[in-house]
Amino acid sequence: MNEVLFFLTFKNQSMKISTEFHNGGVIFFTIGVYFLLMNALGFADVFYLRLFNVLFVFYGANRTIQMNLAAEKKNFVFNAVSVMMTSLIGIFLSILGLIIYSYIKGGDAYVQSLSETFLFGGNPSIITYSISLLFEGIASCVIVTLLVMLYWNNRFKTD
Repeated sequence: MNEVLFFLTFKNQSMKISTEFHNGGVIFFTIGVYFLLMNALGFADVFYLRLFNVLFVFYGANRTIQMNLAAEKKNFVFNAVSVMMTSLIGIFLSILGLIIYSYIKGGDAYVQSLSETFLFGGNPSIITYSISLLFEGIASCVIVTLLVMLYWNNRFKTD
């Protein structure tokens, strides 16, 4: 019976991409373009400019909650999970993109050039660097979710 309900629900979606995946892709795209632009302009080594990627996560998360509110989805917990999933999808895709880009640009040597100006000392591998960024990204997803939900708090029904 559950399989039938899943199929009917899936069929009614008519192969639409969920709001979370759509806005997670927006986060990935904007972070990717931002870092490629920074690299092309020669600002890739400026640490403070790398911190602006959180603005793109805020943008995607805020967009998700606006889309949910427009669709009359005003449950606080549902929207909190939706915003968190959007942020996590964007971060996971961005880190996957960084891994692919790092291998294209020279592998561990490229990551070691990044680590001179960022978080690490020593000689991190691509995987070590990516795992560290994943933990940092998850922490920033939680913070972004909390901040966005605090901002939109008065828009939800109280149960």
